[in-house]
Amino acid sequence: MNRRHTISREFFSTIAAVLVLGLSVMCAIQTALSAAYFVNERRAALTAILDGAVALTDRFAEAGYIVTRPLGDDRAQSARSGYELFNTSSGAMVFVTAEDGSVLLHTEGADFTDRRVPQKMLDQMDVGDDLFVTGTLDGVYTDKYYTAGRRIDINGTVGYLFAASPMTALGSYIMDMLVMFGISAVAILLLCSLLCWVLARRITGPIEAISDAARKLGSGDFTARAPVDGCVELADFATTFNNMATRLQTIDNSRGQFMGNIAHELRTPMTTIKGFIDGMLDGTIPQEENQHYLTIVSQETGRLARLVQNMLDITKLEAGEVPVHARNYDLWKTVTDVVLSDEQRIEDGRIDIRGLGGPPMMICADPDFVHQVVYNIVDNAIKFTPEGGAISFSAQKKGDMVEVSIENTGSGIAPEALPFVFERFYKEDHSRGMNTRGSGLGLHICKILVNLSGGQIHAESEAGKWCRFVFTLPAAN
Repeated sequence: MNRRHTISREFFSTIAAVLVLGLSVMCAIQTALSAAYFVNERRAALTAILDGAVALTDRFAEAGYIVTRPLGDDRAQSARSGYELFNTSSGAMVFVTAEDGSVLLHTEGADFTDRRVPQKMLDQMDVGDDLFVTGTLDGVYTDKYYTAGRRIDINGTVGYLFAASPMTALGSYIMDMLVMFGISAVAILLLCSLLCWVLARRITGPIEAISDAARKLGSGDFTARAPVDGCVELADFATTFNNMATRLQTIDNSRGQFMGNIAHELRTPMTTIKGFIDGMLDGTIPQEENQHYLTIVSQETGRLARLVQNMLDITKLEAGEVPVHARNYDLWKTVTDVVLSDEQRIEDGRIDIRGLGGPPMMICADPDFVHQVVYNIVDNAIKFTPEGGAISFSAQKKGDMVEVSIENTGSGIAPEALPFVFERFYKEDHSRGMNTRGSGLGLHICKILVNLSGGQIHAESEAGKWCRFVFTLPAAN
């Protein structure tokens, strides 16, 4: 497992590496440019010294001193004293060589060897070009110098005049520059460490708060929320986390309510079943009434089976495990089939059916989904429509959707209950349990199926008069 570091450390390491790399590149570029500038400046300075030395050489020639030939001690000392002026004013030494490259005369301040100036350098000056080289002049000096040279011809005697300055100045300059960059780098890194700590705290503070909220959420505290502050990205992250926590809290509350509802809905019929069976076993219920109570037990068992099946259907629908097979077909065919399947119950309740028939109303939906929706709504309508009441059907196209309405007369739904009729296990009378009027899952299934079909569903009612369920489905293409 790789060792993990804090964001502060990673942030500082990254910034420090970038700064060190940047300073190093800048130092290298600055050193190269400074060295090039320094060399060019030395070349220009030495060329100017050569110009002055050539003029001085001509003055010596007028006085009878031909410096390109060996001179006597007095004359050599006099010429050397003249060239020493350049050494005094600019720190450059001047020397003269014969045509073969041997040193005839030089100012003080340099250690010369017995070697001659290489012929290839003399050849370069013979074609009229000035010489400029760095180093020991192929062993002529014991130390490194910048050297500029020029061919001179004095009264028919050819020689070479050189001006040189030591290279130690460049080394000192570069060393000073490196020291300056080193001090600057240390100061910048110290300042960077402080800024990195401040910036890292601004970044890690909200992250630590979100992490703490996540730990609480993971331990089951669904009320944990992260503060929405910091930069935009972290604020968006905290908002997303809080939205997730809110959804999880809602799901957890719904789950608790769902489990409570399941326990309530299962306990009522199971208590009834157990009571009747125990009564028949211990003789409390007379044997001649066993058939009657066994019929009740059978009905309660059937309702338990339907409850379990509805719960399984809801689980599959919400998990997306039920595929949607939409096709174009006539809505009225499904409505008519549902009404005909409940014909006996409708006749027993003397319920008047209105609005069936009319021109075809083509929709694009899964026929099984639509059948289940219509069946559940009609089943509820039959249950809650009083004897002699009416159930009305209507459908009309609105844009690219078809609006379907199923209305029944009766006591209707209380206004405060309308927003909750599509919730699982919701019933206006919570005390009645799972009785002949249903388990409270049918309308919830309707909502899921309509939403899967691409439509919406809602309930309308006028208490004491009527109740209407309206849902939409996509029109046929």
